[in-house]
Amino acid sequence: MSAIEGDATISDPERAAVMVMLLDDDQAAHLLSQLEPGELRLLGEKMCALGEIGPRTIAQAIVGFVEKTEKLGLTAHDRVGQVRTLMTRAVGEVKADSLMQRIAPEAASATSSLELARWLTPQVLVPLVRDEHPQAIAVLLVQLDPEVAAAVLHALPDAIQTQVVHRIATLGPVAPEAIVMLEEMLARRITECHGRAALTMGGPREAADIINAAARAVEKRVMPEIAKQDKALAKAIENEMFKFEHLYVLDDKSMGSLLREVDSDTLIAALKGIPEEQRDCFFRAMSSRAADGVRDEIAGRGRMKMAEVIEAQKAIITAARRLSAEGVIVFGAGDDDYV
Repeated sequence: MSAIEGDATISDPERAAVMVMLLDDDQAAHLLSQLEPGELRLLGEKMCALGEIGPRTIAQAIVGFVEKTEKLGLTAHDRVGQVRTLMTRAVGEVKADSLMQRIAPEAASATSSLELARWLTPQVLVPLVRDEHPQAIAVLLVQLDPEVAAAVLHALPDAIQTQVVHRIATLGPVAPEAIVMLEEMLARRITECHGRAALTMGGPREAADIINAAARAVEKRVMPEIAKQDKALAKAIENEMFKFEHLYVLDDKSMGSLLREVDSDTLIAALKGIPEEQRDCFFRAMSSRAADGVRDEIAGRGRMKMAEVIEAQKAIITAARRLSAEGVIVFGAGDDDYV
């Protein structure tokens, strides 16, 4: 039995401790991240001191919570932002944006500068933050993709890099006011720099992803036209459209047709560079004897330079691209499903 189980009432911090412990881990962690250090320390002490928590203690905590919420109500401050957050967690960012355009079109149309920053390239972000305080830079970097954040960090002056990394490592909970200040700073700097640095989005990879997801007829119609306008760009898009991992979706018949176009040394070098479990789609298209032979060759092949592996994989991709254009092999389920 808890030490407080027999008491008539429990204190507010004890009620809070019980309520937090009733939540699942993700909800509790999110709630705790909003507290100040002193509040966290007090709440942690109460959670540890409760011991076993009986039904009466839980009931008292819930009753106290209901009584307080009846008096407080729910604030209307940033209600649209709250709804957007809930929608994003429920259905994802893209669908949530679409929903918010219908639910609150006026509020949804204003993209926050921080949200915009997540779409920018490192080359555009660096001028926006170069002269800012290391703390502001740290708060921004932790909200970017790691690759983008790393590129921005690398472009900063050496003396600033250490300060930024130190602040990232010791950041802890960030107050809402700090996010508001970061938003204002980004909005100001984007306005100042917009005429000198384009807000770069898209690129060959994004174009390839869209074409890959479209019907096969789109690729047949669009790519030749792009090649007429810009051969280098068409080549860059094709390189993104056909990657070695795309071969993993081929059925056994298509894979067999592809393997007949590839010499043994090239195949062994290409498979040497991928994990063993990803080689099964290639082995399934071979006889058991041939597959065992290739496995032995891979095991017996010494260390290889990654450049050699990539070159071998490119050769197989080139063969796959040619066979696909000829209609010999098909990626996905057919004309309306193209990978």
